[in-house]
Amino acid sequence: MKVKQNNKAFYQERLHVIMEYIHNNLDHPIDIKTLAELSNFSPFHFHRISRALLGEPIGAYISRTRIETAAKMIRYTSLDMESIAYNVGFETPSSLSKKFKSHFGISPTAYRKNKSYTLKPVSQMETTLNIKKPKFIDLEDKQCMYYRMQGAYQTLDYAGAWEKLWEQVKEQKLFTKGIELIGVPHDDPKVTEDDKIRYDACLVIHKDAKPIGDIGVKTLKGGKFAVFLYQGSYKYFEQVYNYMFNDWLLNSEHELRDVPVRERYISHPDRVAEDKLKTEFYIPIK
Repeated sequence: MKVKQNNKAFYQERLHVIMEYIHNNLDHPIDIKTLAELSNFSPFHFHRISRALLGEPIGAYISRTRIETAAKMIRYTSLDMESIAYNVGFETPSSLSKKFKSHFGISPTAYRKNKSYTLKPVSQMETTLNIKKPKFIDLEDKQCMYYRMQGAYQTLDYAGAWEKLWEQVKEQKLFTKGIELIGVPHDDPKVTEDDKIRYDACLVIHKDAKPIGDIGVKTLKGGKFAVFLYQGSYKYFEQVYNYMFNDWLLNSEHELRDVPVRERYISHPDRVAEDKLKTEFYIPIK
């Protein structure tokens, strides 16, 4: 129990550094990359750890902090809207007003006049996940063919990537039992710009393959992993990551290794109903 408390305390200590920086710089642009550097969290896992600790994405936390700070100024000071907007990082009062009304359902001016109004931001429904407790395994290095794509994850041509890889399996006569479909998302979309996000579609193979054109060959490094089996739609992957890093990691004795997570696709989306798709998530731990 002591180890678990120390593990969570370490992450909380680093989070306090980030939060202090945010609260002291609301009147300036806040760069997510600067926060990642201040945190000393693994660059592979910064957003997921911070989200697990905060209960929301770091960008959402910054936005909410600006709006809630503005609300306090509106209610408890006589500052004009322009000054309040600038103090919390908005370029114009109109941009503050738009964000404030979207978040709270009332304009800043109406909120200042209505002293009895209670602010209640709109809550979002949570998704119930079908995910099992992790098993712990030590993997050996694995050879794979891979096709790298770059861009926002939701825009990538995954089907085209797998088709290219299977074509090479056929052409190079690499087919054997036990070929695995692995996805390696290298970057966090909350930290990395969309056009720089990298994703590798990988086929783990058991024969020697040759790189050709945009199809490469590399080694997926082994090591210790916590493996979670999830059944359900791919569209809920973000919630799956939230569960693994929030409900599990922060309450475990495990620390992350500075390597990307992996996704192993067990089911074929053309052959299995969306809610029956099975995926394994591999979280690298020390």
